Amino acid sequence: MQANQRMHRGTDNSHLLNFYNKIVAIASYIAYITISCNNILLKETSNLSERWKHTDKHETESHGQYISAIYRHMQVLISAELEPYRIGSGQYIFLMAIASQQPITQKALSEKLLIDKTTTAKAVAKLESEGYVRREVDSSDNRYQQLYLTESGHEVAPKVQEVLDRVKSKTKQGIADDEYDLFVSQLKIVLRNLSRQEER
Repeated sequence: MQANQRMHRGTDNSHLLNFYNKIVAIASYIAYITISCNNILLKETSNLSERWKHTDKHETESHGQYISAIYRHMQVLISAELEPYRIGSGQYIFLMAIASQQPITQKALSEKLLIDKTTTAKAVAKLESEGYVRREVDSSDNRYQQLYLTESGHEVAPKVQEVLDRVKSKTKQGIADDEYDLFVSQLKIVLRNLSRQEER
């Protein structure tokens, strides 16, 4: 029974990471959001929420505005909870991706998360400076470096996971599991459509 619970938890964590990956990637394509100050962000999201309560029914709504708002609200919640660990909203997703697939090259990490190389490099450098990630030269090809979690990284990863679990729980309130799965699958389609446009 315990083995089944661990297997279920691992599967759920995988879905959770994928969910956040899609939200971050889609929001980056649509809104090109950069979070620089939580206080400013809180004010902005509050204004957005209040404004959308009074949306004119005759106005054409776009899924993009909701994806952008979801991303902003999630980042505010996550940033506040991760502040004690000195992990910003722009780094936690990289930390968890490395934790789930180490060792991994920076290039592969960027491709896995569908995030540009420059953003990936900055996030990894920040995690490295905080002592959560280390680099090692690839023994099979010294042109590349592999990324690993440090001892501190291994200690903080479960705490980050708990934060993500709590935020996910908030996002799923009032949504049945099958509806949630459909929602995530549709987000994947939106992301795929946008990715194809960029490749043209």
